[in-house]
Amino acid sequence: MIGFSLDERQQAIKQKYHDFVQQYVIPNRLKYDQLAEFPWEVVKAAYAEGIMNGPMPKKFGGNDYSIFDGAIASEELGAGCIGIGISIDANTLALTPLYLAANEDQQKRFFGQINEQKAVAAYALTEPNAGSDVAGIKSTAIKHGDKYLLNGHKRYITNAEVSSFITVFALTNPEKGARSLTAFVVPTDSPGLEIKPRLQKMGQKASVQNELIFHDVEIPEANRLGDEGSGFPIAMRTFDRTRTGVAALSVGNARAAYETALHWAKHRIQFGAPITANQGVSFMLADMATEVEAGRLMTWYAAWAYDNGLKSASKLSAMSKMYASDMGMKVTTDAVQVMGGEGYSTEFAVEKMMRDAKLCQIYEGTNQIQRVVISKSILK
Repeated sequence: MIGFSLDERQQAIKQKYHDFVQQYVIPNRLKYDQLAEFPWEVVKAAYAEGIMNGPMPKKFGGNDYSIFDGAIASEELGAGCIGIGISIDANTLALTPLYLAANEDQQKRFFGQINEQKAVAAYALTEPNAGSDVAGIKSTAIKHGDKYLLNGHKRYITNAEVSSFITVFALTNPEKGARSLTAFVVPTDSPGLEIKPRLQKMGQKASVQNELIFHDVEIPEANRLGDEGSGFPIAMRTFDRTRTGVAALSVGNARAAYETALHWAKHRIQFGAPITANQGVSFMLADMATEVEAGRLMTWYAAWAYDNGLKSASKLSAMSKMYASDMGMKVTTDAVQVMGGEGYSTEFAVEKMMRDAKLCQIYEGTNQIQRVVISKSILK
């Protein structure tokens, strides 16, 4: 039977993350937006409160959340601050290849390290000339004896400068191209790894991104995830699990912007009445409310499909990420418009929500690439 209510356990997850956001995220979001630096204060609290790495198994320091559970959690993080939320969720992104492809020894070593140090990891796939086109990756990891020599250039790598290790994708045989793409775990303190200063961005400033340059970085064979050439499917399977998280962050951000604009509009008196007395405003709010609900249902459906092993899960994951982030951009823009000059000011944070929303249309596959994924699926 179809049902849309959360069970008692899921309601507890929602409340736990809501309370965490109220106590740690919202009071710090403007500070980290201004500082444009990694929110260690909040991440340390997230470890202490059992917020980090939720979708990972308990034996790896997580909460054993399903993808659906994770979507509930990420919506609450997004309602507080997408930048801080993605600083937390990007750790799950970096650890997912280990969850999917690492052997038992690797899982013990690397999950043990992350949990013991209360650290974060990074996920390095994107390059200057290989964003949407993963097949355009040029970084190489050539085997020499029982080690690989890693050379190349990565860009827009979230959490890089603060990470303990980085999950890196590189070609082990350039002549084979993407068919030789392979995943490796690279300690951030490895000799030959150069981390460039963080990139300056329009929004999500509490999340840090860096360029990475690899100069003959030695990687032990024991740090290779899976077989040579298994990198591309590992990367795609990772995104199938994590794209609903981006969708959920977008829904939460849009929800917060809508709720802020609604409350403000109800109390904004012009011409002797609240501005909600004007259909021009009330209809905008009606659309915003509808779009947030639709985005959440699309996200929940995609997460449920993954958890239940539906063949359509990859398509639905792309749909949820595309729709929710496009919706998030529209709703946050409308929230600024409803609030006029106050929306454009920094006092109510909706201008920040608008700036933050944009990046969700870009990372983990642009929304144009999501449409490619969807169209290929429906035109088979």
